[in-house]
Amino acid sequence: MTRILIAAAGSYGDVAPYTGLGSRLREAGYDVALATHHTFAPLVEAAGLRFRELPADTQAQRSANGRKELMRAAADFVRELGGGLVDAAVRGADLLVLSTTTAPLGWQLAEAMRIPTLGAYLQPAHPTRAFPPVVGGTRSFGGLGNRALGSFSLRMVDRVYADAVRDLRARLLLPAAAPGAIRARQERADWPVLHGFSPAVVPRPADWRAGLDVVGNWWPHHDRQTTLPPELDAFLRAGPPPVFIGFGSMAGGEGARLSEIAVSALRAAGLRGVLQTGRAGLSASGDDILTVGEVPHALLFPEMAAVVHHAGAGTSAAALRAGVPAVPVPVTADQPFWAARLAALGTATVPIPFKDLTAPRLADALGRAVRDETYARSAGRLACTMAAEDGAGHVLKAIERLA
Repeated sequence: MTRILIAAAGSYGDVAPYTGLGSRLREAGYDVALATHHTFAPLVEAAGLRFRELPADTQAQRSANGRKELMRAAADFVRELGGGLVDAAVRGADLLVLSTTTAPLGWQLAEAMRIPTLGAYLQPAHPTRAFPPVVGGTRSFGGLGNRALGSFSLRMVDRVYADAVRDLRARLLLPAAAPGAIRARQERADWPVLHGFSPAVVPRPADWRAGLDVVGNWWPHHDRQTTLPPELDAFLRAGPPPVFIGFGSMAGGEGARLSEIAVSALRAAGLRGVLQTGRAGLSASGDDILTVGEVPHALLFPEMAAVVHHAGAGTSAAALRAGVPAVPVPVTADQPFWAARLAALGTATVPIPFKDLTAPRLADALGRAVRDETYARSAGRLACTMAAEDGAGHVLKAIERLA
């Protein structure tokens, strides 16, 4: 039986989709392990996958201030990650499936172990004329400018991985090589990367090389027997569809402020609300507001009138899949990119940057998202398109070719 090791690192949204992908591969007869942080071990095991621990934590990156400090924290993160990835792989793997974060490390392992690899990315990471780098904001610099900025962004990534790659190659008894040279070698070989988002959301750029494909989402695994908690189910039945408000793994320590904003905005807009605690620690109660913990978005979002979220890739896709309007409040990284895409597609209001979030702005956006039917119609049409896609199936076919 072919042993597949999926390697994914980061926050919940960076990891959860791979549980669904791994489950699909396991159902096809592969022996699948998912290497990630210990926090997500229950998610991995609930999907029927083998768990292999990666020791790194993203907390240092979240608390870093300034560009240099952030670069240093990121370099330390991937250096630790590389050692854990070796320990995970030596337990057995015939093929590596690599996320955006783990790919520059996994290439070294594949070279040493002489096994094939496949990229399974949740964001577009390759330079293109179509849009600027997804972590560099949403301002377009024109075709040439966007592509040049994308290439510069990859050089910055290579700098972050330099120490980790040097350590890995020494440990694996490989000849020294710079990350940029290794990346260039992968590009010349048309290394296959399948992107797990809908081409209806981000079409495949025309100037991408062969081997880069946009195939549709793979969704977080959840047991089909799972139902909504009784208290939440009763709340939903007690009145009109509420609004979801949550920020996932963002905004740690800002729960009190965000809860006050959420409650004030909901009541000003005359709407009921479901607050998801998340890392921020949102919490409020009342006849018109309920606070919940972790609930699968696939079950919760279809019951909502609208969704207020941080515009992470996974949460954005979940809202689209549910066919409900969104009010995106991007915080950092690739979130402004996804927020802008939702707005451009007509499924979301104009994004509210997290630093500019106030109760009046949120109330106004909620009123438009819920009462202007054009948002719901656009979201519904896109949901139908995404329902016909099979991102995990495309990955399965690619693995069958490699294996």
